[in-house]
Amino acid sequence: MRIERPLVETLKKFTEKHPISFHVPGHKNGLISGLPQDMQGALPFDLTELTGLDDFHHPEGAIYEAEQLLAQTYGADRSFFLVNGSTVGNLAMIYAVCKRNEKVIVQRNAHKSIFHGLQLVGAKPIYVSPEWDEKTRTATHVTFTTLEEVLLIHQDAKAVILTSPTYYGAVSKELKLQIALCHELGIPVLVDEAHGAHFSASKRFPESALDAGADLVVQSAHKTLPAMTMASFLHIKSNLVDAERVNRYLRMLQSSSPSYVLLASLDDARHYVQTYLESDASYFFEKRERWIEALRSIPSLQVIEMDDPLKVLLRVPGHSGFQVKEALEERGIYPELADLHQVLLILPLLKQGQSFPFAETRILIKEAVAMLKNTKAMDGFATSYQNKNKISIPEYSFDELEDKETEWIPYVRAIGRVSAGMVIPYPPGIPLFIPGEKITVSKLSQLEELLAAGAAFQGEHRLEEKLLYVVKN
Repeated sequence: MRIERPLVETLKKFTEKHPISFHVPGHKNGLISGLPQDMQGALPFDLTELTGLDDFHHPEGAIYEAEQLLAQTYGADRSFFLVNGSTVGNLAMIYAVCKRNEKVIVQRNAHKSIFHGLQLVGAKPIYVSPEWDEKTRTATHVTFTTLEEVLLIHQDAKAVILTSPTYYGAVSKELKLQIALCHELGIPVLVDEAHGAHFSASKRFPESALDAGADLVVQSAHKTLPAMTMASFLHIKSNLVDAERVNRYLRMLQSSSPSYVLLASLDDARHYVQTYLESDASYFFEKRERWIEALRSIPSLQVIEMDDPLKVLLRVPGHSGFQVKEALEERGIYPELADLHQVLLILPLLKQGQSFPFAETRILIKEAVAMLKNTKAMDGFATSYQNKNKISIPEYSFDELEDKETEWIPYVRAIGRVSAGMVIPYPPGIPLFIPGEKITVSKLSQLEELLAAGAAFQGEHRLEEKLLYVVKN
């Protein structure tokens, strides 16, 4: 009889033997740890590749069986656990499909890890701009027409990289058609589905990228499933991509000292999806709908539902999302992110009988909204960042940038200059400026608005000095 959670059960049986540690890690099953007592409870499971616990990079036992179950659950040819987040999955799939100076078509509102992967490989990206959705005030997806246009020009592309769902929960309605179009040309499709690991749990959720025909799919199990931070999946279902090539790069890029606690949480998260029933989905949707209805009765609060039922946007007209976030946090509610217009909430994927403090949070949200009446408004932000150029090629490739002289200049003088660094509002981690791209009026206006609203940034910048890193003329 097959064990339902092979890795979880193997770790549990191992720790029940009270083994004495003369191996790494140095906390010795928690015996010499100074962590708080509540945290020390996990340390006996923080093990390494000991006899009977399998080898993460060459699995033959419990990890192998757990990954086999993962592939079955998601309908993949082969699936992998990732302990370095979806970032390492995005890097591995890019390394597996393209080489230096080869063209790759990329959805422009991709996560920074996609651009880092392209830079590391030395690929030549062709960016395709997504559509702007006025209702959600977010960049969504590349249209079928735009993808068809770019493929007509660049049929020698080695891959197409798409993001669905977006961080905000917008799901591409044309993904299956787009994948079929790419496959007609023999081009594999890589999908960053970081926020869609739960789609396979119920028919009431959007169709998964794997079911739509994608060749490689990366999912952050920790974002919407009950897995620990950094715990992710990578799936392969393809006649165009060599699974062993993907595996080889994963062995290079992932840690040689994997966390067994993370691996166990992945095994558990897979089991959670596999055992999720339609009755569980009905229970979740009933709780969700009642809560959203209750929120909509709060004066001055706008509630926007996304394609992904786990994502909900909240707005308070006349106030930025950063102000709403601060008001919520003062009452102990921590949203996923804030932007110029709104905050994003990620709901729990509840099973029947599980509870979540929906009623209590409704009261706290109402208090936060009321508090904002006494806060200075921050309105007048631009409502659209639609890019007029649907297809764009950077002025310089990543390799060419290596030989260019660079300088720091005031960002007010940066229009028309070529960015030498990446500037990333975080979250959501979608770069505003990418090395090699020209800095446009629209992007600079967006930067100024984000700075005025108090957004946080990652990347190569000195924004506290109002400087940007550019290629020297």
